[in-house]
Amino acid sequence: GPPGSPTPEQIIADTKDGILIDGRGSYSIDQQRFNGQFGGDAFWEIKDGKKTRMLSDVTYNAITTDFWQNLDATSGKESWEMFGTTGDAKGQPVQINHPSHGSPWCRIRRIMVGAAYS
Repeated sequence: GPPGSPTPEQIIADTKDGILIDGRGSYSIDQQRFNGQFGGDAFWEIKDGKKTRMLSDVTYNAITTDFWQNLDATSGKESWEMFGTTGDAKGQPVQINHPSHGSPWCRIRRIMVGAAYS
């Protein structure tokens, strides 16, 4: 984010009710990159600005345009992380490449989330 962006801790403190998803976990997205389902590696419930209990098996579903329209906070470059995968298995015949995406911490509002509590 630009100078003056909140820290990850400030984003959490400013979140009344949410789920913190860390890592890239599982994913599935259509060939047009429009509808997708994504997971993570670790999950925490956020209540009244505090990380509370750990959750398991969290996924979120999103339409790409709705997802980015609901972005309302990004942290600064200090928290930027790179994630990648060994291939995206798209195309006929299947094409192999090594996509990667980097991002600071982001808060997305109003997306469909599912969770099984641990």
